[in-house]
Amino acid sequence: MQNITVKELKERLQAGEKINILDVREPQENAQFNIGGKLVPLGQIQSMQVEELNDWKNEEIIVYCRSGKRSMTACLVLDDLGFKNTKNLEGGMLAWQEQQGPVK
Repeated sequence: MQNITVKELKERLQAGEKINILDVREPQENAQFNIGGKLVPLGQIQSMQVEELNDWKNEEIIVYCRSGKRSMTACLVLDDLGFKNTKNLEGGMLAWQEQQGPVK
């Protein structure tokens, strides 16, 4: 697992880069605010229900949650399951909203 900042991710998205983004929050959190990541709650990852992510196993995955703690846990679990390039979004959606404002 590595870390990525909100600024780095925002720049890559604005450049039109295709990025695998994973939201490990709960569905109600995702409905309130999200940046377009695939929703797979942390509990599902911890119970190893990650079949839908297998196409990303050898690709970079940027994982986010509300504050960066659940996403860090998700990265560690995914690493243990053989995912090769996980990155935790530092500060999660709290940092995103504080630094970047809502997604337009």
